[in-house]
Amino acid sequence: MGDVRIAVERWRAVGVSRRAAASAVWYLRAVAFVNFLSAVWVSLGQDVRRHNQEDFFTPYLLTAGFASGVFTAFLAITMRRRKRAAWILNLVLSGLFLALFAFAMAFPEIRRYPQNWVSIALTAAFVAALLAGRREFYAKGDRANPRLAATVAVGGGLLASLLAALLVTVTNQAPHAARSTFAERWHYGTLRLVSVSADPSRFPYIAPPNWVNVSVNVLSTLLVLAVLYAAFRSRRAVDPLTEDDEKRLRELLERHGERDSLGYFALRREKSVVWSPTGKAAVAYRVVGGVSLASGDPIGDPEAWPGAIVPWLEEARAHGWIPAVMGAGEEAGTVYARHGLDALELGDEAIVDVAEFTLEGRAMRTVRQAHNRVGRAGYSVRVRRHEDIPADEMAHLLRRADDWRDGATERGFSMALGRLGDGRDGRCVMLECTDGDGRLRALLSFVPWGPGGLSLDLMRRDRDSDNGLMEFMVIELLRRAGEIRITQVSLNFAMFRSVFERGARLGAGPVLRLWRSLLSFFSRWWQIESLYRANAKYRPIWEPRFLLFEKTADLPRIGLASARAEGFLGAVPAVPVLAGRLRRRHLNTDRDARG
Repeated sequence: MGDVRIAVERWRAVGVSRRAAASAVWYLRAVAFVNFLSAVWVSLGQDVRRHNQEDFFTPYLLTAGFASGVFTAFLAITMRRRKRAAWILNLVLSGLFLALFAFAMAFPEIRRYPQNWVSIALTAAFVAALLAGRREFYAKGDRANPRLAATVAVGGGLLASLLAALLVTVTNQAPHAARSTFAERWHYGTLRLVSVSADPSRFPYIAPPNWVNVSVNVLSTLLVLAVLYAAFRSRRAVDPLTEDDEKRLRELLERHGERDSLGYFALRREKSVVWSPTGKAAVAYRVVGGVSLASGDPIGDPEAWPGAIVPWLEEARAHGWIPAVMGAGEEAGTVYARHGLDALELGDEAIVDVAEFTLEGRAMRTVRQAHNRVGRAGYSVRVRRHEDIPADEMAHLLRRADDWRDGATERGFSMALGRLGDGRDGRCVMLECTDGDGRLRALLSFVPWGPGGLSLDLMRRDRDSDNGLMEFMVIELLRRAGEIRITQVSLNFAMFRSVFERGARLGAGPVLRLWRSLLSFFSRWWQIESLYRANAKYRPIWEPRFLLFEKTADLPRIGLASARAEGFLGAVPAVPVLAGRLRRRHLNTDRDARG
């Protein structure tokens, strides 16, 4: 009975701590909302400022202005992410504020106003919530954050105040503007950085337009954001993959690599890895923008997967990272879901069973004709393991692959290895396509998928080559798979494949048809539908892939992180896609699909 009572007391203590922490976060959200509303609602802003002057006090952080709203909102966000540094900052500021309140209430002219009693009560409640919920704020930041934040605050504040002074100088409309000194204009600009309002009687020779005052205040908001980001940013990464980690991962792939076609991509060397206590399973991930981004299934024995998933989640929470998994299979997604992650189906992976593939039949007529047309044009394909390619020939292939890459960014993360020609990747397979004159016109590289499978890694082609070249190479690989003892091949990922397939069927509902129409519209830029059709021509087996996440509110940030990891941020809109297989600039998919 004693053990049960202790367990119940601990459970209650945890519940109280969580509710207290949630209360502190909601207080900050409410104050941020009022601050923003006061900044745009003039009468409300005047009321707030009037009740924060002379003998009146407002609760902790409640004041009108965009800058104060941004500051409070940022604190709310970092507190929700359980940042220890944010908890310390709030405790120090609110504690000092409460002490000042308590001292001020000793004076009769202060304590006679009911508003001040309400303000001190709300501030005290916030401090009490912080203390009661202290155990919930455990996320660590980077040790360099305080120094970086101080540098940004001092340097950025000086630069912002000088810019404000310059803007005030060139736009000053006061009747006797020449009488104002630069020091006065600098003082005025600095005050505008801190508050939307400044007492005009103190600056009789300074009267800039209202848009200048607003611009300066926006500048202060940006400065606050920069300082807060520097102060509370998450640790960027942990130790990257070591020699020993890579060796152990390769051993696991030799024993369990056939389970997941994406397993070999865990060997990307900018990734980190978390091991199960037994060493029989591992989760490979990369930290991008505060998101701990894993890809594919955990490596190793499925029975040991939970032993790797738990420490990965614990590490993410300890550093304030958002945990997410891109491209997990159904079995792994189920295991992740048992540990608190939610699932969103992103699409399907196209897998071709070599034994079942054939070019015969009416359904394969278009593919067969395209293959024959390219073959008659004189193109031929050579299939070799990387380890069988001499060093000088591999160097030539690498140069051509770089020449055909559009841009300096190497695309891919979840479904790309990120390197070519590494000596440790000798079991990878290279397809070299040459024209009738013996000139190299295209390359395909596949990584091993267990003992009898391949998974598409890299596709590069000369843009001046004939259409349909990639299809020709894939078909040649499938027809000659026996030469390298391959039984299955994983091709591209088709995002939202089921929508295109079911939405085109007779009897599809209006919602599904509308969703399909929207995706078809966006396919003009993202090639969603064309990738599906390019894969469907091989009549593959479709394997669903999932995105795993903790909270729906984190999806935009996860999408941004995935776009950065895949190398598409700035090139296309940030969406949570398995972009490693999309490689739009490399594949020229539209041309090839029509070929």
